[in-house]
Amino acid sequence: MLEYVISGLLVTGAFFVLLGSFALVKLPDFYTRLHGPTKATTLGLGSLVLASVLYFTLSLEQANVQPLLIAVFLFISAPITAHMLIKVALHQKLPMTEKTANQNWQQQLKKPTDTDNS
Repeated sequence: MLEYVISGLLVTGAFFVLLGSFALVKLPDFYTRLHGPTKATTLGLGSLVLASVLYFTLSLEQANVQPLLIAVFLFISAPITAHMLIKVALHQKLPMTEKTANQNWQQQLKKPTDTDNS
């Protein structure tokens, strides 16, 4: 029965990684392209790591902590990396498509502030 759970986790993880990769290729601009890999791929890799923990814990009959450390690093570093990439894209004023939801960010970057004139 546990093999079915591990297989389900592997298929689910592979599906989410594929979905994140597809989003990276098909979405229209940098801002939306970054959303796919950070959300879907993180969830998919988390599922794959959980399947790895279960499999090796059962086959070696001892707790295997190394994949959990990988998962912790992944879940901490992926949002921070995405945040920094978005900040750089906003600083570089990368264009957004019309369908990107939060267009007011782009408009705020174009407006000079009062502190710039002093």
